[in-house]
Amino acid sequence: MGGPLSSANPQALAGLSLPARMEAILYLKGRAMTLAELAAIAGISREEAEIGLITLMADYAHRETALEVRQEGQRYSLQLRDGLGDLVQNLLPVDLSTAALRTLATIALKKRILQSDLVELRGSGAYDHIKELLAQNFIERKRQSEGRSFWLTLSEKFHRTFAVKTDEIQPRSKSASVDKPEKEGDWQEAA
Repeated sequence: MGGPLSSANPQALAGLSLPARMEAILYLKGRAMTLAELAAIAGISREEAEIGLITLMADYAHRETALEVRQEGQRYSLQLRDGLGDLVQNLLPVDLSTAALRTLATIALKKRILQSDLVELRGSGAYDHIKELLAQNFIERKRQSEGRSFWLTLSEKFHRTFAVKTDEIQPRSKSASVDKPEKEGDWQEAA
């Protein structure tokens, strides 16, 4: 029952608690999802996904946080609490949608990712996010030497705008850093 995230890096999800798996999937996908979709991506049963999601919702309900798990019919999403949208728009240093920012955050965490892998993680909407990020010069794209996809990396503008150096971006856990480029010098040589 492995899905795109579990097949890309099963160890990354396996080391997380059920609620953390649900949170990671909802965050990365950036859209409302059904229990069946959550279960398939996490590589667990629908019942396990439901338990993890209920626990996650309870955790958010008992904390004062800007985020909440919102249920809309049979779909669930990770959203800002009502009333915070204006605050976020005032704080964002650039004119990017929340979904595009999540895609940019995913690229930043990976440091270098194949466009095809990013679309697998973020969904087909990532194509639009990539266009938006390229248009605003926050990422760079180079054709893969062998294959049909593109390598995506952060641009200088990203580093200037967000005042983040590549070596300061650290995954939250050791297992999240399993995806590394084949050769460290690949990207520098192609640039």
